[in-house]
Amino acid sequence: MPRRPKGSDPSPSPLGDQEQFERSLLEVETSLADLKERYAQVQQDKQRQAELQERLDEIKKEQKLSQQRQLQVELRRIKEELDTIELNLESRLFSWDSLKEPFWQAVRFAGLGIVVGWILKSCAG
Repeated sequence: MPRRPKGSDPSPSPLGDQEQFERSLLEVETSLADLKERYAQVQQDKQRQAELQERLDEIKKEQKLSQQRQLQVELRRIKEELDTIELNLESRLFSWDSLKEPFWQAVRFAGLGIVVGWILKSCAG
């Protein structure tokens, strides 16, 4: 039977694997909780946006009937809140983290394509 050098174990430590698995599981759970929170916020913002849009339509109809200063102030406030909600929705759904991996893959494969092109050109010419 061949002897193994000291300190080399062909199978990884079960305790180390378990700790790594638990750490990975915790990261996944955290990511899932963040995703659920963002989804709930998006749903809440969409619902609030629909409510405000309905109120905006009502105010426009009322404004046609009577030009009251109070309705104009409320209309302005609702428009500002709608703009804020739209900005919030856009910023929640679009972040650098969501583009980081596709960006680096594009850089990697574009670079690989250039190298392959140079090699083919040098072989052909």
